Amino acid sequence: MSFWTRALRAALAVAALFVVVVLIFSAGAYVGARDPQSLPGVIRDRVVDPKGAGAINEALGTIRDVYYRDPGERRLVDDAIGGMVTKLDDRFSNYLNPKTYENFQQAQDNRFDGIGVVVREDPLGLRITQVYPKSPAKAAGLQIDDLIVNAGRTSLKGLKADQASNHVRGPAGTSVALQVRRRVAGRVRTLRITSKRAPVEVPIVDSKLFKRGGHRVGVVRLAQFNNGATQQVATALERMRKRGADRFVLDLRSNPGGLVTQAQGVASLFLKGGTVVTLKGRTVGEQRYAAGDDPLLPDAPLVVVVDRGSASASEIVTGALQDRGRAKVVGTRTYGKGVFQRVEPLSNGGALDITAGQYFTPKGRNLGGKGTARGGGLQPNVEVKSDPKAPNASLDRAIAVVARERGPR
Repeated sequence: MSFWTRALRAALAVAALFVVVVLIFSAGAYVGARDPQSLPGVIRDRVVDPKGAGAINEALGTIRDVYYRDPGERRLVDDAIGGMVTKLDDRFSNYLNPKTYENFQQAQDNRFDGIGVVVREDPLGLRITQVYPKSPAKAAGLQIDDLIVNAGRTSLKGLKADQASNHVRGPAGTSVALQVRRRVAGRVRTLRITSKRAPVEVPIVDSKLFKRGGHRVGVVRLAQFNNGATQQVATALERMRKRGADRFVLDLRSNPGGLVTQAQGVASLFLKGGTVVTLKGRTVGEQRYAAGDDPLLPDAPLVVVVDRGSASASEIVTGALQDRGRAKVVGTRTYGKGVFQRVEPLSNGGALDITAGQYFTPKGRNLGGKGTARGGGLQPNVEVKSDPKAPNASLDRAIAVVARERGPR
């Protein structure tokens, strides 16, 4: 038998074996998709469960079927997903259970059913930082700095802010009985206040007109980059301009951010074309967001005022305006959040708010630093140290700075 004959037979044998393997794995995939446990372990591990996802389902099923108490299907799923996200060790990634996701969506639309307060997390419950005017909370007598420790029969001690808030919020028309601690004349008093829930519209834009150095300065404060933020800022700027404002301050203090598209829109009110921000991520590639070609205020003197609470979309807008020389920045160094998240809905009604990549200013700055989620932030052109006794010192300085700026020629 010649060398070439033996080589041909060997090649045919390899080809035949390849076909058999393909058929086996194809059949395995077909059967495994319908009855995974019927497959041999080796084939099941490679065909049906190449990355261990089946083991997660097996563990959930075993706990559900064997554990001596009923843990509840929904709780099992919530805890499993929450555990996976927690192990990412990323403070910006979160699992939103169905109720929290519903509240999240309402907040993005600047509306929710509740009592109308802004709160921050406290070891004992929820500390009120703002009471919306004409809200149920205002009518019930709740005040800034009140500490909500109970909602109904539920203690809020030790709960995360979103968990505790879920006990205060509820369908419009229902009532919630609150136990509140309030400091009066140096003493802490415990009050019981009942508030009726109602649809609450969240005011995210506020504007005022100031006179400085012979100029009218329009100040527009944006609380968050939610849906409609761009249009609300544009309306406020136009109103200020009609009242004679010829220079402006964009107040982004304590603005935690929001939607990238709204950051792009707000920056486009002041910039003509060009890059606003560039997003980069392992799975999203590189995405460049540019300003529009018809800015509302292309050349009016502009100052942005920020503080340590200005983050994410606030830093995107501030970084773009600063990098491109469109505005001076006044205040303290910003938060330094150099990553962005994507919200991915899940079949159980919840969602993953998951970090998908980093963002970069027009000059290529990533505010999170090398390999970290939080870095140095944006350094203001004019620094004003934070002082609790003078909370508006940075705004006053911003107004003074913009009043001295040259107007368009």
